[in-house]
Amino acid sequence: MLYRPVGLVLGLASGALAGALFGRIWAAVGGEGDAPDPLDEDRAWKEILLAAAIQGAIFAVVRAVVDRSGAVGVRRLTGVWPAGT
Repeated sequence: MLYRPVGLVLGLASGALAGALFGRIWAAVGGEGDAPDPLDEDRAWKEILLAAAIQGAIFAVVRAVVDRSGAVGVRRLTGVWPAGT
């Protein structure tokens, strides 16, 4: 129960980190400034789906790293592994 506020803050931080990381990776992979939005009429399906797949993978990995690191940190501080939700 006490881990919930920590988890919430870590979730916000992981979202910000993943968004920044995605922007940098998309600029390197896509060659264009902004990633395509699904409603961009001038972008091809291939480009939109590639951006979505990359973004999803980055968000999942960053979230797993941040959540796991947070749980390890809580255990180090308290001696107790936080319960999952």
